[in-house]
Amino acid sequence: MRRRSYQSIAIIGLALLGLLLAAMACSLPGLITAPTQAPVPTATPQVIVLVATPTPGPLPESADAVEARRTAIYQRVAPAVVNITTQVLRSSFFWGPVPEEGSGSGFLWDAEGHIVTNFHVVQDAQKIEVSFGGDTALPATVVGTDPINDLAVLKVDSVPAGAQPLETTTSTGLQVGQTAIAIGNPFGQFERTLTVGVISALNRTIETDSTVLRGVIQTDAAINRGNSGGPLLDSSGRLIGVNSAIYSPTGTSAGVGLAIPVDKVRRVVPALIQDGRYPHPWLGVEELGYELTPALAQALNLPVDHGLLVARMYQGSPADRANLRTAQREVIVGNRRYLVGGDIITAVDGRPITKWENLNAYLDEETQVGQTITLTVVRDGKELTLQATLQDTPDSLQGQ
Repeated sequence: MRRRSYQSIAIIGLALLGLLLAAMACSLPGLITAPTQAPVPTATPQVIVLVATPTPGPLPESADAVEARRTAIYQRVAPAVVNITTQVLRSSFFWGPVPEEGSGSGFLWDAEGHIVTNFHVVQDAQKIEVSFGGDTALPATVVGTDPINDLAVLKVDSVPAGAQPLETTTSTGLQVGQTAIAIGNPFGQFERTLTVGVISALNRTIETDSTVLRGVIQTDAAINRGNSGGPLLDSSGRLIGVNSAIYSPTGTSAGVGLAIPVDKVRRVVPALIQDGRYPHPWLGVEELGYELTPALAQALNLPVDHGLLVARMYQGSPADRANLRTAQREVIVGNRRYLVGGDIITAVDGRPITKWENLNAYLDEETQVGQTITLTVVRDGKELTLQATLQDTPDSLQGQ
């Protein structure tokens, strides 16, 4: 009986030991256990909806912000805008030369005291005075003039404190509808008047009493007599043009003001400061010829129906040196006389030419003195090319 009890106790002990070892195997790291089959998850399809959120644009300026910016522009720019008064001697049948006063506007170009204005403001002036505001007038001298572009540069010996040269930008990229700000002295009495409008049109060609202005900016900012020579500014207060003329049946502002673009000003003014004049390329063909139309070409029995029929040219001019042929005879068509037999200019440097303005604009805007151009002409029914080297326009033809 006792032996059997010992055996039972041993069996129970071994069983307890086995259970203890199994428990330890499950809990101790590094021991290998039988892998357990994990349940495979079922994939649930998802629909992802992307909602585009628009990027907020800049908020429009409030009226107060616009006014504050405009006021800041005026405070910065106005001290550089000058009132120009001139004295010109006009002939009188009874009294001989009589002094006559004129007025205009201008603005400070650099720290050396150069002032930009219109040529017609200072034309023929015997005496010029410049006022930076108030009652103080400074004598000014003419440094250079460009009648063709209606620009002039004056100089004063001193510049008042607070007057800073205007910041310039470029005419390239200007758009109709942009803000345009004019500052000047209308009627010579209302100093430093600010008016605001928009750019109404670009690249206008305007014929004045003495010249033709090309690439002109049109604005509805109020411009009157006395504003000539003053600055036209963008919404940041940078120079975009020089106010030069108005179109008006009454002589006062009718909402059509015209300004010389700043790119032309930046090209011309340095030459006026350095040399006193600006060189204009010149071909030397007189505009007494004819712009051909199909009807005129048929009436004159010409081989082409477009181009410029050359009538006359200046002796010794680039056209003359290039052996361009002028009119050979005169014919009468209807009740009008025509000078015919000359060359017909149909293109310049490969660009078709149909009007005198096409030719003049190309020479003025895209060539320079000393440049050689190629003229395509029709002579006696045959097309040929001529080479002409452009010269500087004589002073006698620049309106001086």
